Amino acid sequence: MTDTAASAPKTVLITGTSSGVGRAAAVAAAQAGFTTIATVRDLERTEQLREAAKDAGVELEIRRLDVTEPDTIEQTISGVLDTYGKLDAVVNNAGVGSIGTLELLPLEQIRYSMEVNFFGVLAVSKAALPHLRASGGRLITVGSAYGSVGQPFNEAYCAAKAATEIYMEGLAAVAAEVGVRVSVIQPGPIASSFGENMPVDRVALRAAAEAGQYKSAYANYLTYLPTMVASAIQSSEQVAESVLHTLTDPAPAFRIQTSDFAKGFVADKLADVDGSAIQAITREWLRAG
Repeated sequence: MTDTAASAPKTVLITGTSSGVGRAAAVAAAQAGFTTIATVRDLERTEQLREAAKDAGVELEIRRLDVTEPDTIEQTISGVLDTYGKLDAVVNNAGVGSIGTLELLPLEQIRYSMEVNFFGVLAVSKAALPHLRASGGRLITVGSAYGSVGQPFNEAYCAAKAATEIYMEGLAAVAAEVGVRVSVIQPGPIASSFGENMPVDRVALRAAAEAGQYKSAYANYLTYLPTMVASAIQSSEQVAESVLHTLTDPAPAFRIQTSDFAKGFVADKLADVDGSAIQAITREWLRAG
């Protein structure tokens, strides 16, 4: 690395920045002095991102990157290297939700959740790692507290987040040997437009549940869910603060919860050796109060 490159502002690439945590993290990183490459799947959906940057008085470089399209990953990372000569950090934020249960979901939807939330993260990370090795950089993934606890009617999303966390946990030790710090951010409930992007027909799902054996459990879950998250919900900006801290902390932890709710949720799982405690909690969500 040249002296000029070493003295230049650090460069961070963030995926999934058109809304929610990704957008807030891109703005926060730019405000902190990072050269920020804010990537989106659809360049037609960047108006709010551009407005947020303008309101904050910062500049973002917006590029297209779809985590399910290897060519866009390679092109974007190559473009960053061509322009800036280095890549100091990557924040894997792009993701998709999925509501339903095994009998009520097509396998294609479950596969898509894994493709975006797990394989997409790995694809971006794999392409970035040689450059993060060169810079002694950071690889950060926005996971979820639900990646620690399997949530009823949210199995596909939880499974993808769990797979990502475990993969990154193993990778972290290896990456540390070559100078790359790996961390996973674990938010609890977030107030954002993320849920609006879930590839699910809610009317059809409700109809299927009401017509089948899951009618009671699904209705109780939908009733309980708002109560569970009401006191714990965070803004995207609050979660972005944890992302920024992980980008700048000299020695960030591997697993970082963004709220007391998330810490308690993860702690309950880590202490539950035989699974009975979590099963008691989650089954209670499915029963009438």
